[in-house]
Amino acid sequence: MSRMPAYYIPHGGGPCFEGNEPIPGAERFDGWLHETLCVVAPAERERRLVAWEKAPDARAAHPREEHLLPLMVIAGAAKKDMARQAFACRAMGAPLAAYCFGQSR
Repeated sequence: MSRMPAYYIPHGGGPCFEGNEPIPGAERFDGWLHETLCVVAPAERERRLVAWEKAPDARAAHPREEHLLPLMVIAGAAKKDMARQAFACRAMGAPLAAYCFGQSR
């Protein structure tokens, strides 16, 4: 498959912040998302992403799902391609990550 775009995902940012402190749970959701995108088989990834609200602390990390919609589109277009984490850091205590699909591991 040709190279697909990366998607940058802030967890616990924007409305999740109370002052400079992230809402607890962003770490758990970040771990779930990394596993979902980079570890599990694509069919399981699809099942997990469809039911993302059941992930640990999903609504604490993303109270509004529109921040995840571009990721859902890219993951769907990737079909059987696995993701890789292209970038990860922390900003104001919250985990931030970027994922790429369609590239060799």
